Amino acid sequence: MATHKSVETKYMEERQELFDGMWNLDRRSFLKVSAAALGATAGLAAPHSFTPVSVAQDAEDSKKNKPFRFAYISDSHLYTKDVNDRFVRGLLRAVDDVNNLDPQPDFVFYGGDLAQLGQVKELELGAEILKNLKAPLKIMVGEHDWYLDMGQKWQELFGESTYSFDHKGVHFVVLNSVVEKDFWTERKLTPMQRMQTVAGLDNGLQSPFTVGEPQRKWLKEDLAKVPDDGRVIVFSHSPLYKLYKKWNFWTDDAEEVQAILRRFKQVVVIHGHTHQLLLNRIGNIYFYGLLSTAWPWPYAPEGMPELTIEMSRPDPFNPNDGCGDGEVLVHPDGLVDKIYNLWNRNPITIGRNYMTSMGKQDAPPKPNRPSY
Repeated sequence: MATHKSVETKYMEERQELFDGMWNLDRRSFLKVSAAALGATAGLAAPHSFTPVSVAQDAEDSKKNKPFRFAYISDSHLYTKDVNDRFVRGLLRAVDDVNNLDPQPDFVFYGGDLAQLGQVKELELGAEILKNLKAPLKIMVGEHDWYLDMGQKWQELFGESTYSFDHKGVHFVVLNSVVEKDFWTERKLTPMQRMQTVAGLDNGLQSPFTVGEPQRKWLKEDLAKVPDDGRVIVFSHSPLYKLYKKWNFWTDDAEEVQAILRRFKQVVVIHGHTHQLLLNRIGNIYFYGLLSTAWPWPYAPEGMPELTIEMSRPDPFNPNDGCGDGEVLVHPDGLVDKIYNLWNRNPITIGRNYMTSMGKQDAPPKPNRPSY
């Protein structure tokens, strides 16, 4: 007599297949595992290419500079495979999203917090998934990647946490902005206790994030070769301004970093950490927050930048709502259009005109339900 598998049995078999393939993700294995991951997220939209954005080029700028795009993925917070598979599926979905872009981006930037507790298997799992990106990968460290072993495993996998590179006339800088003063030695915390303390953003025990004097010195020296009208984009995990200290949405030496960037005509800063659509402008510096593939954060109860168009309140019954990935279109003048690919919603594009006009032109649509 034929038997029929229950929905629960089929799901558990697909879930096991997902994990069985997770530790050997060559391209063929990735496609199989990725398909299984999407199948486990019933009702979700399939990966898709983003809506093209037209570029209004400045004639003089376009003679020497050409626009280009890069994609981003951020804040996946992976646990080991036996603890949580939802965040794994989120990262797989983001990699699929980016791999389905046509044309492909020039590179993909990962915005930090690949792991949740900085454990070897968490970081190795993230590296295995990210290696299946078609486009070259650039990556930044987050506090969840760092404070178990003070970055040892992350650097073994990905290299230095502070570096710069040039691409099509733009100077890119990657900072480790989650440097904390030693709060653990006096308290005699174990490495895992230190990590869990840092991961608990509102516990009041840790010190604020900083870039720190050594990196500020490096930044000043690195930027010395860039002219005042040069095109500069900075990546930091925490926002390079002071938003809400209780959650460590905050960089304690932000003003000192901003002072180093002040001589340039304009600078773009792109950060992770906050898990939300977040916009700010301080003088010549334009700030953009990245979405998370793991979960959305609520907006801070105070200190919100006036330019922020807060995304709609996520549906608590849909674990992917408020999450996503996206693209950054770099214009010839070095300013950007930021495309937020919010999963299960229409993408939101923040054009450079909105930021340069301080919100007076080309404002994106307001949310259809209030944020929280």
